[in-house]
Amino acid sequence: MRPLVLVDWGTSSLRVARASGSGWDERSADQGILKVAPGAFEAVLRQLCGDWLDAPNSLCLMSGMVGSRQGWKEAPYCACPGGFSELAQRLSWVLPGRIAVVPGMSCEHDGVPDVMRGEEVQVFGALAQLGLHSATVVLPGTHSKWVQVRDGRIVDFQTFMTGEFYALLRQHSILARTMAAEDGELDRPAFEQGVQHALGSRSLLGSAFSARTLALFDRLGPSASPSYLSGLVIGEELRAQAPHSGPVVLMGSPTLTPRYQHALALRGLSAQAAPAQATWHGLTALARFL
Repeated sequence: MRPLVLVDWGTSSLRVARASGSGWDERSADQGILKVAPGAFEAVLRQLCGDWLDAPNSLCLMSGMVGSRQGWKEAPYCACPGGFSELAQRLSWVLPGRIAVVPGMSCEHDGVPDVMRGEEVQVFGALAQLGLHSATVVLPGTHSKWVQVRDGRIVDFQTFMTGEFYALLRQHSILARTMAAEDGELDRPAFEQGVQHALGSRSLLGSAFSARTLALFDRLGPSASPSYLSGLVIGEELRAQAPHSGPVVLMGSPTLTPRYQHALALRGLSAQAAPAQATWHGLTALARFL
């Protein structure tokens, strides 16, 4: 296979990698797309890994927000259902035959679009590592994704603003008045209480106020309140989007993944954590397909 340069270029950071005998050679820079001046993307990339790009017959595949309207070149979304075949057909080449942007994916629910950029590569990479062709893949974070994969193709997904809602409620709502200034270690009983309350509730708009009333009646202390709120927002996510079928794979930070595993267990569902370096494995698998 041709020498590969793999790029994960997001809003806040730039990471590059190439395969080596011991795994991956990696480099990074604090050069997210919002910090790159118009027309300077190639220069920034070459400054970080120009020696790799100049290898004879090299191929560079880039995923993430580099393909957005604010990025190097907009790569139109690939509609679900889609797999490597559809992604390969929709690559946006910035240097024909040498450097290409992988398109994100889109789907619609009740006439409203949903999108992702970069997560599709992570999903395919994780499942390739695990030897799975069908699964529910959950990517916790600021904007959590629940991705349904069937026979090697993403057939549907849904985004939840879970992390962002937690931050807004935690820092900028009246709920912050009864919480400790800083998040401490997870209070598991409070977290479980929050998950269970959300699962039995009809809406986060109603259940969220319980974080205040429990504190007012001295049933929830300031140090436990952030864990309770975390359970509420994650529980709301699980209530609205339970796995459809097949194994559940979690792909996120070491802080969030155990919380989701525990919340899923409260619903009688088990989940396995995805291996590391899913993006590099996904881009490599796409290159092999090409």
